[in-house]
Amino acid sequence: MEFSRATPQLTLPKHWKLNSLAQLEILCKQLYETTDTTTRLQAEKALVEFTNSPDCLNKCQLLLERGSSSYSQLLAATCLSKLVSRTSNPLPLEQRIDIRNYVLNYLASRPKLAAFVTQALIQLYARITKLGWFDCQKEDYVFRNVIVDVTRFLQDSVEHCIIGVTILSQLTNEINQVSSSALLNDADTTHPLTKHRKIASSFRDSSLFDIFTLSCNLLKQASGKNLNLNDESQHGLLMQLLKLAHNCLNFDFIGTSTDESSDDLCTVQIPTSWRSAFLDSSTLQLFFDLYHSIPPSLSPLVLSCLVQIASVRRSLFNNAERAKFLSHLVDGVKRILENPQSLSDPNNYHEFCRLLARLKSNYQLGELVKVENYPEVIRLIANFTVTSLQHWEFAPNSVHYLLSLWQRLAASVPYVKATEPHMLETYTPEVTKAYITSRLESVHIILRDGLEDPLDDAGLVQQQLDQLSTIGRCEYEKTCALLVQLFDQSAQSYQELLQSTNSSTMDIAVQEGRLTWLVYIIGAVIGGRVSFASTDEQDAMDGELVCRVLQLMNLTDSRLAQAGNEKLELAMLSFFEQFRKIYIGDQVQKSSKLYRRLSEVLGLNDETMVLSVFIGKIITNLKYWGQCEPITSKTLQLLNDLSIGYSSVRKLVKLSAVQFMLNNHTSEHFSFLGVNNQSNLSDMRCRTTFYTALGRLLMVDLVCMVVSAVGEDEDQFEQFMLPLTAAFEAVAAMFSTNTFNEQEAKRTLVGLVRDLRGIAFAFNAKTCFMMLFDWIYPSYMPILQRAIELWYHVPACTTPVLKLMAELVHNRSQRLQFDVSSPNGILLFRETSKMITTYGNRILTLGEVPKDQVYALKLKGISICFSMLKAVLSGNYVNFGVFRLYGDDALDNALQTFIKLLLSIPHSDLLDYPKLSQSYYSLLEVLTQDHMNFIASLEPHVVMYILSSISEGLTALDTMVCTGCCSSLDHIVTYLFKQLSRSTKKRAAPMAQESDRFLHIMQQHPEMIQQMLSTVLNIIIFEDCRNQWSMSRPLLGLILLNEKVGYFADLRNSIVNSQPPEKQQAMHLCFENLMEGIERNLLTKNRDRFTQNLSVFRREVNDSMKNSTYGVNSNDMMS
Repeated sequence: MEFSRATPQLTLPKHWKLNSLAQLEILCKQLYETTDTTTRLQAEKALVEFTNSPDCLNKCQLLLERGSSSYSQLLAATCLSKLVSRTSNPLPLEQRIDIRNYVLNYLASRPKLAAFVTQALIQLYARITKLGWFDCQKEDYVFRNVIVDVTRFLQDSVEHCIIGVTILSQLTNEINQVSSSALLNDADTTHPLTKHRKIASSFRDSSLFDIFTLSCNLLKQASGKNLNLNDESQHGLLMQLLKLAHNCLNFDFIGTSTDESSDDLCTVQIPTSWRSAFLDSSTLQLFFDLYHSIPPSLSPLVLSCLVQIASVRRSLFNNAERAKFLSHLVDGVKRILENPQSLSDPNNYHEFCRLLARLKSNYQLGELVKVENYPEVIRLIANFTVTSLQHWEFAPNSVHYLLSLWQRLAASVPYVKATEPHMLETYTPEVTKAYITSRLESVHIILRDGLEDPLDDAGLVQQQLDQLSTIGRCEYEKTCALLVQLFDQSAQSYQELLQSTNSSTMDIAVQEGRLTWLVYIIGAVIGGRVSFASTDEQDAMDGELVCRVLQLMNLTDSRLAQAGNEKLELAMLSFFEQFRKIYIGDQVQKSSKLYRRLSEVLGLNDETMVLSVFIGKIITNLKYWGQCEPITSKTLQLLNDLSIGYSSVRKLVKLSAVQFMLNNHTSEHFSFLGVNNQSNLSDMRCRTTFYTALGRLLMVDLVCMVVSAVGEDEDQFEQFMLPLTAAFEAVAAMFSTNTFNEQEAKRTLVGLVRDLRGIAFAFNAKTCFMMLFDWIYPSYMPILQRAIELWYHVPACTTPVLKLMAELVHNRSQRLQFDVSSPNGILLFRETSKMITTYGNRILTLGEVPKDQVYALKLKGISICFSMLKAVLSGNYVNFGVFRLYGDDALDNALQTFIKLLLSIPHSDLLDYPKLSQSYYSLLEVLTQDHMNFIASLEPHVVMYILSSISEGLTALDTMVCTGCCSSLDHIVTYLFKQLSRSTKKRAAPMAQESDRFLHIMQQHPEMIQQMLSTVLNIIIFEDCRNQWSMSRPLLGLILLNEKVGYFADLRNSIVNSQPPEKQQAMHLCFENLMEGIERNLLTKNRDRFTQNLSVFRREVNDSMKNSTYGVNSNDMMS
């Protein structure tokens, strides 16, 4: 069989003889085997030229037929995959059918190819099948007979069976993968997600259940034949069958494209048509039987399948069916727990922990307790959990699933209504105790043997503590008693060791490690109070725990001049954060028994005194740990969080320690504010957090003074700003000389602008912000402009400066309200325009930037410029009409710089970098709303670039980006519609030149508006449209614009005709109802009616498509 209809026989091109075949094989060996980088790169370059050569197709066939090495066969398969996937100049249908048939015949005649060659050829078959899923030849979908294609493989040798099963497995995986759809080669090329969902939905409805049934039937046959699993081929067959079953169960049934990292909370949305497979208990029993009969090397795959089966959506069953299914599931779990030998394998253990977690994520505690063997099962699960926690060094990443199970069980206790006992009051304390004691016991072993410390993984520790916070609150009296006992033991031992003159460093480190875990855990269980209705007795218990931690803090702080423990300090900060959330703030009852206990033991009578302890700890940390970034940043975050609360910030301001901070925020008292001892410029980020908190505290004082005494507020502000004034003057002095210490200037300036950004962010009241504005403008603005001119190519300098400017122009809480006689709004925009223009023109001189550095060096700064421009254009404190009226080019300069920056960015980068996407599309929304005349005046290629970016953004996964695109498109379409309507009126005023030009561009490129209409309709009909209202606003305008040229009717007919014949009438009626009562205008009332019609349209279309029936029955083939 030949690939090309033009070559009926396999003949070599005249210019390509067998020595070329030998050369290709040498190049393949060099590419895949050589360790010499230069040789490999040369081979790769030559093979890329081969891939792009006109006769590549014939050469690939020759390599497959006559190539003597596996590498040449791999090259041929890879090249063919690229050829069938290309979007420009795609292969004809007949040729793709020939390649598909050739690959099947090739695999059938050569079952013992190298594994990687077989895999590449199967991948090629899967790619051809997916891309051609909707291709017809004589009214036959030629690529859909996948089960028929593999039948001959399944009826032959074991090797052939493996190939057949792998084909189905790879095809299921390929169709489920969104990424590969980017290569789709038809009219929807620019909207791969829409096309992918169409194919995946059709495959799901027509073939997937048949494939799953086939895999289960073959697994039953295999398990009944007593396979010799020591035989490599039979072992391989069973593994491929299990992979196939798993791929079927793991299919994205409803197009949610879930992130695999979050799969442990998801529900498997099995279609209703699959009910029979899950109502039949033999399906579930099959996998449990397989687990017990096959070796540990394969059983993780079985458990993976069981995890998916256990996660089947609840609505697939009625209550009785669900109870029966759950009973079988729990029986299977019980059998595994009673025979746990295979769980010594880490992979089996991990998957089994996932299975246990699904028991509660998908079923209610009230349902579980009604299962016949529940008491025995919960005992076995508790014992398994305790044993697992005690062996903390074994599979630590699996503990998350066990804790997740118990967290969900404990959280359900207050809501369970079943009369059957849940017995969690017996077993949950055992789990809590096992976790706590095992962490404490691990400390000595980790230090003794130099093992990796779990405390170094802050994310993992926090995740486990979040789970323990709920578990520990169940039977809280027992948890508290245990923690008090263990804490007192460790604290006493620690104190004795510190007082002893001959205590070893190891012993001290062990006790500090134990105390670190205990402080973390105490913080967690106090934070868990939010999950349960707390009692006075429990608040008193919290008081006991808090007293102990604060006493320990006094001890460790007294030793900081000699020594300190970083991990213990981080645990303290974690504790303080949890304590703040629960017991500090406006919503806390001050009569809480916790405060009574604090008063009795430590003399802390009220919240103000407790806040003084917080501030004391913060100042102590900043004094002694200023060079430790983790502690400094978390300490400042705690200060920042305290400064947010309405009542707590007013109490804080009255504290002498806080007044000390407001009056002495210099490097002399806080070492992290120094500029000469920083390792790099990015380490100064925490300064912004510090000054945000100080700014909030200062603002309380300033607002009070405005009310009480005129002038005092400005005096205090000037006093507060003295260190920053001195820093600005120092930078100005450096800039005024030709030679200055550039490194010192950079550090001083970056620290200064980070400080100012924190203050600017905090000042959200007009009075305070105007003080800051008058302080910085006009005196110090030239220094910021000069810094951009000098260091535009140094992101560590420009990013903080640009972010400060973006904050200054942001009219948050209407703080930028200038007096009627003030020109400051216009002057501020001039400064903004100057900075954007200065930075933009210089950054474009960088030339080619490596791909891995392009965001840091270029795109990040551009993104901030876009945000800055958006903030100032939408701030409502500048009348932009005055610029053109008085011949001021500030607005034009800013907008033209925006265009130049935009055109320097490839379309793909706009969507690849989330922050850039959000800043660009939000800016575009403002421009199309308020400056459409500017958009209309742009050159045709710029207009097409912007429209293309909107088209691509409509399908973005980020809802914010998608919504912004809808809004921008709506403004453009509305503008177009108005201009067209005006041009058809007899007595219309003459159109502006830019409007006439814009209309001409759109008439030259009607395909752009047509493509937008197609995209929006496809999203609404075929995808999970999360912003339907936003989509509806531009859709009416798109329909009205395309209605006049007949494209909407063509598109409607195309969508109707793509449906099964029995559904076409219903789909046609849906479109008729969509436009019912809709007038041909874009008035608000008409738009609202269309939005309502669209909701009904989408619901009716979805109902119609859900009821579609496709497919064949695979049972005939299995007979």
